[in-house]
Amino acid sequence: MRSLRYLVVLLLLVSSLAVDPAAAVQATKKGVSAANFSGVTSALADSRVGWYYTWASGKQGISAPGGVEFVPMIWGPGSVTDAELNQAKALGTTLLGFNEPDMAGQANMSVERALELWPRLQRTGMRLGAPAVAFGGDKAGGWLDRFMSGAAARGHRVDFIPLHWYGSDFSAAATGHLKGYIQAVYNRYRKPIWVTEYGLIDFTGPAPRYPNQAQQSDFIRNSTSMMQGLSFVERYAWFTLSTGTSPTGLYTGATANQSGAAYRAAA
Repeated sequence: MRSLRYLVVLLLLVSSLAVDPAAAVQATKKGVSAANFSGVTSALADSRVGWYYTWASGKQGISAPGGVEFVPMIWGPGSVTDAELNQAKALGTTLLGFNEPDMAGQANMSVERALELWPRLQRTGMRLGAPAVAFGGDKAGGWLDRFMSGAAARGHRVDFIPLHWYGSDFSAAATGHLKGYIQAVYNRYRKPIWVTEYGLIDFTGPAPRYPNQAQQSDFIRNSTSMMQGLSFVERYAWFTLSTGTSPTGLYTGATANQSGAAYRAAA
């Protein structure tokens, strides 16, 4: 009886120390896209992200801090090679699909071509995210909708949906606009969502218009809190880590700006 009591106590102790799976997902949600730059390792550490990606199958020379996961991507049709697929498999467990195939300046792929190449990504055995469309992921008959229908018809595997979103309204309403889009895409496909690019950029004029630091910082605080609270949003990544890549960047070298400080404090 004494040994039985010891066993019960031990089991209770172990269960009290176990990590709640939901809490583990929450802890790794926050990520960032990153190109290589001077200070990138320090910036990744300071930002307190759990993961990053480089729009490529490799790390692009980035040395990440311990505990920060790299997630590879097969960017476009030219990236569907044995070398890139093997590199992705060696460096990660999750694979992001094609980058904005619906945009001429990005992967620029027809749905048919993407479906034709998809089995090669699938054969890596990695967890697999759909191609990340630039817009219209919630629209019936849109690029993503036709891809998902075609994938289902062919028996192709898609494990989650990556999304890109940029808001042209820099007011407090922006977080609601983002939430509405995420919810609409989830309602259509009922698969986990990764928001792999997001921010505030107005592309409606002759040149992009950007928020000021106060507007961007407020949006970061509100949007990260919103996405942390949505159970079907597995991960999100701000666009982007460095101001050298975009005016929406969080760090200049290894130094956080106001937005970087807000993102560091998130989650």
